[in-house]
Amino acid sequence: MKLSQFRFQLPSELIRNFPPDNRDESKLMVLDRKKKEIRHAIFKDILDYFEEGDIFVLNNTKVFPARLYGTKEKTGARIEVFLLRELNRETRLWDVLVDPARKIRIGNKLYFGEDETLVAEVIDNTTSRGRTLRFLYDGPYEEFKKTIQSLGQTPLPKLHRRPVEPEDKSRYQTIYAKHEGAVAAPTAGLHFSRELMKRLELLGVNFAEITLHAGLGNFRNIEVEDLTKHKMDSEEMALEETEAQKINRAKQSKHKVCAVGTTTMKALETAVTISGKVKPFKGWTNKFIFPPYEFGIADAMVTNLHLPQSAMMMMAAAFAGYDFLMEAYETAVKEKYKFFTYGDAMLII
Repeated sequence: MKLSQFRFQLPSELIRNFPPDNRDESKLMVLDRKKKEIRHAIFKDILDYFEEGDIFVLNNTKVFPARLYGTKEKTGARIEVFLLRELNRETRLWDVLVDPARKIRIGNKLYFGEDETLVAEVIDNTTSRGRTLRFLYDGPYEEFKKTIQSLGQTPLPKLHRRPVEPEDKSRYQTIYAKHEGAVAAPTAGLHFSRELMKRLELLGVNFAEITLHAGLGNFRNIEVEDLTKHKMDSEEMALEETEAQKINRAKQSKHKVCAVGTTTMKALETAVTISGKVKPFKGWTNKFIFPPYEFGIADAMVTNLHLPQSAMMMMAAAFAGYDFLMEAYETAVKEKYKFFTYGDAMLII
């Protein structure tokens, strides 16, 4: 398939810039693939589509405050540093993006915090915008991480064009987030409230967890018309033995396996074997899923409504069927569903 086949007109007012009052009360569009029917509901109605023994697979990654603002030595120029990943814990090396990139050279020092609490030195230029920074911090690692936590901001996508609010700290995070490492929230999971999770449990629905640290590559524009030539950024993931067993048991007993979000689906498809089971996995994945694609594990998927020509939209099209998804997106625009980070949800069954 071609990139241009995933274009659609998305009016800017349909991008929801603030979280809804209640996590589980966003709109829910249900796509029934067998009947080719589209239904409209509220997210907490998801209970109606599952039964005892079914399993939801959740991505328990935790977003860390990856956006720092500092000043450059001598000039005092304001520089934004976006922490992508820790390269070496002992030497405090980080892979980062800097903006404006043109002003930063190897050897430059950057200062963070009102009293210059934190100093970093640029030691490598890895890409046109990317850099490697060494944080010059002598204290224990835990203190260093606390300093980053206090100086960093929630990495809300810039497309929202608004300052980060205090509520973003909790709302740009799932309620089941555990393992820190993501710079982008697994947004399908933002719709689950504690009450809804409890009600699913009472229904007899099980939960399994995977960890996939969502990276900035999810927001990067795809710039090739031929999708087979697009390379996804690698993301770190882990699927433990106990969780793999839960998923395989549900699959063997013919219960529904529901992937919550495109990151979860990517992790499942990375860990699937030829025999149609998942195996424990610890490592990196750069899997890019677009139509046509044969899925091995999930029978259902919860996902948000995504931006035109995004990798997440392409995965949803591969799962729902391209024509059916395009029809659903057309309906979503007509019915004024909200898109992107804090937008409404879709259940594909």
